[in-house]
Amino acid sequence: MRLLALLLATAALAAAHEHHGETPTCAGGGGRVLAEFRPGEVTLDGHPADWEAVEATEFPLLPALDPDEDKAYTGGKVTVKAVHDGVNVFFMLQVDGDYAYTKGDNKKCPSVALMFQVGEKATYYDMGGCKDLPGSCTSKSCRDHEVDIMHFSVGNAIPGRLYGGNHIDNAAGNGGDRFGHLVDTYAWNPHCRYLDGIGPKENNSNAQNDWHGAWWHNSLTFHSGFVDDDSPYGKQDDKGTYYFEFSRPLRTMDQFQQDAQFTIGEPSNMAVAFWYPTDGKPWSNSQHYSASCDWLTLDIQPSLEASQYHPAPNRSWDAATAFALLLSVVAVCVSIFVGYSASKNKSSIQFTPLEEI
Repeated sequence: MRLLALLLATAALAAAHEHHGETPTCAGGGGRVLAEFRPGEVTLDGHPADWEAVEATEFPLLPALDPDEDKAYTGGKVTVKAVHDGVNVFFMLQVDGDYAYTKGDNKKCPSVALMFQVGEKATYYDMGGCKDLPGSCTSKSCRDHEVDIMHFSVGNAIPGRLYGGNHIDNAAGNGGDRFGHLVDTYAWNPHCRYLDGIGPKENNSNAQNDWHGAWWHNSLTFHSGFVDDDSPYGKQDDKGTYYFEFSRPLRTMDQFQQDAQFTIGEPSNMAVAFWYPTDGKPWSNSQHYSASCDWLTLDIQPSLEASQYHPAPNRSWDAATAFALLLSVVAVCVSIFVGYSASKNKSSIQFTPLEEI
């Protein structure tokens, strides 16, 4: 039953990302997200205070299927921030929006997703772009079209609490999250999208959810910790800003092309999606906004110290070597002189037998 529920949830999420028709075009696609090296500065709790000094990039939220600026999300742009500590990468998404929360109904709550290119042929549009139809996708026929997706639907998630990878779902060998629906998935196209560890027979693996995250809205004033009984946690339609905070290791133990692997100093392609229940109406399957209409470049920078370090030029090494050689020659000369002096003095000393003393 648990596996059936996971498969149904995966199918629903696939529909939520489904694209139709020709690839849309828009002006000003693409952009850059900078991830600076800032170890020990971020606490994963959904609160933005520890992100104030981090460089931010803003993107308009345009309908994914019809990226017309006249149809942009009325709440404004999405602000994307990123940092890393050499082991994990962290993301903060900020989106203005009136408070909307209905416990147990994800489509009446905001939702966000991050998508990353895995396969070399994976396209931004159509979630990888494999041409296979539903039921025919395999890891062989769609090879190099893989994308890695983190999707967070907050309908069962308490604000300020941590969700994502947990011992129970990871022990089951998949990327699910039965507690807060912060799931780790992969896809070849909108019809072929699965939780990590679940999919076509030859693509099964002992996977896990590598993501963790939390959400918050700045109209919420109770900071000592919400519990489930406090739902809906705030007042409907209160003005404010949503915050979605996530982390994941730069490298994972994935061996089946289901996770993106990040390298410090090398760019990666990513995308950001956002769903919102406009006017209190649940969002439909394909009704989501995207930050840009092409891949964004995630730039994971090395530490400032590493970027400023320059090895000494070769001439410094040559000088050091010459100085060491000079000391060696002097030491040998001194040794010869001392040895010669000792030998000369020894030959001039008169030996007196012990018996004659």
